[in-house]
Amino acid sequence: MIRRDIKFIFFLLLFLRVNALSQSESNFVFTGNKTFDTKTLLRNLETRIKKADDDSIISSIKKFYSYYGYYHTGVKIRESGGNQFQIEIDEGKPTFINNIIADGLNEDSTFVKEILSKFDNEIFSAPQFEESVNYLLDYYEELGYPFAAIRIASVYFFDKEDKHLADIYLKIEKGLKAQIDRVEIEGNEKTKDIVILRNAGITTGDIYSREKINKIPSRLMKLRFFESVEEPEFFIDNKNEGILKIKVKEKQTNQFDGIIGYVPGSESEKGYLTGLVNIGLGNIFGTGRNLWFRWQRENRNSQELEIKYLEPWLFGFPLNLRTGLFQRIQDTTYVQRNISGELIFIASEDVTGSVSITHRSTIPTERSVKRFTVYNSTSLITGLNLSIDTRNNIYSPSSGIIFANTYKLNSKKINGPAEFLPEKRSYSLRQIEVDFAYFLEVFRLQALALTFHAREIRGDNIEISDMYLLGGANSLRGYIENQFAGKRILWSNIEYRYLLTNKTHAFLFFDSGYFKRDEVSDYKIGYGLGINFETAFGIMSVSFALGKGDSFGEGKIHFGIVNEF
Repeated sequence: MIRRDIKFIFFLLLFLRVNALSQSESNFVFTGNKTFDTKTLLRNLETRIKKADDDSIISSIKKFYSYYGYYHTGVKIRESGGNQFQIEIDEGKPTFINNIIADGLNEDSTFVKEILSKFDNEIFSAPQFEESVNYLLDYYEELGYPFAAIRIASVYFFDKEDKHLADIYLKIEKGLKAQIDRVEIEGNEKTKDIVILRNAGITTGDIYSREKINKIPSRLMKLRFFESVEEPEFFIDNKNEGILKIKVKEKQTNQFDGIIGYVPGSESEKGYLTGLVNIGLGNIFGTGRNLWFRWQRENRNSQELEIKYLEPWLFGFPLNLRTGLFQRIQDTTYVQRNISGELIFIASEDVTGSVSITHRSTIPTERSVKRFTVYNSTSLITGLNLSIDTRNNIYSPSSGIIFANTYKLNSKKINGPAEFLPEKRSYSLRQIEVDFAYFLEVFRLQALALTFHAREIRGDNIEISDMYLLGGANSLRGYIENQFAGKRILWSNIEYRYLLTNKTHAFLFFDSGYFKRDEVSDYKIGYGLGINFETAFGIMSVSFALGKGDSFGEGKIHFGIVNEF
């Protein structure tokens, strides 16, 4: 009963409020207002005046017009009975900026005068003036004057050729030029200060720059060592030293994810293990070094083993060294091993370039009956890569792009088997790899992710072991891992995401893929739903997908830890 009474009172007050508002609107009748409509003027009166008397109304309207540059507006009130007001407005002409004269300029006078001159002949309104002042304050802040102040010393109003004009005299006080004398870092129990400083792009002695400081959180979050990075604080202490304070919250950087299954044997075959194991050691000893191990067995005869290591900032330069070992056993066809090294140059927060070299050996599986599968071969693969990453969040982005373009030259030499050796034993293969992703916030907490990937290998005597593989959790969902092989493969992913946290999102997806191998080609689609969520071991990705023509019972579950290396 009490709750009903409260609801009744609430709706009664709401009705009275709407009724009072409509009544007050009907009490004011404006004439002569051309620049601002009646609703705009009423909103101004509602927020400015507490009682509807002549002086308050006239003062409020004049202040409103002055705010927008109309300093010669006349207002008269003719009361037409009761509480109704007939308001006559003579807006007059606006006042224009004739000239802005700034005091306190020296070496930067030319640039400042150029900026201020852009506001000549503009209406002298508060928004216009605030825009010019904010522009100058941003300029001085980037020059290292974060405490610069700009104020109006005086304004000279005059008329010329039937036009209202104003000369504005500014007083500019740049204050103390600031530099970063000391950096204080809080919250890094594991990560060393030097790792944070070099990735933040800040060193002691740097001139203060708001733009560089604003980029610190996004730069540090890309390391994936931190739960959060607060907006840095800058202040001057009692010794006139500039102090930059950076607060971070570390997260668990070691990951373990695995699922192991056992497929029972039969009378003719033994049982075997299948599954996936990911082990990641991130930020080893707080130095930024990373080590990653992955083992995956898809079926009885196919499995992969991969180890990667990252050495950051080689010899103190913005160079990362990544090394890796990879082995794939493909059915009963071949074993392929790669030993690789990649030197990555960190050009900026968003742009990296790299050179890589890989030694590959391909060994055909021994068979009791001699039959050709692939050549026993060795390859030396050199590559160049350019990458751009402008995502606003590396886990659940709502804006930004990823672009990566890689070109590889594969020098291949055939060593056997002796009975199948061709006349020509050395080949040059060319590989092109392109990746593009675009992220767009559609509505609040909802984002669209569009990705496109292309791979192509060209040259003579291309074998199945040289081709690109397609299918599975990281490319075309709804199909088993590496189900298709082609000299050319293309795939795209469309995801509609609902962002639950800055690291968690649920999504609907539609994947499409194409592969071409000699005369064989096909187009496939996959669709479904999934979720990326944070666990104690990292960001887990789980999705349920259907391939082309699949029934619900034939759907496939893809899962794994999102690679943070």
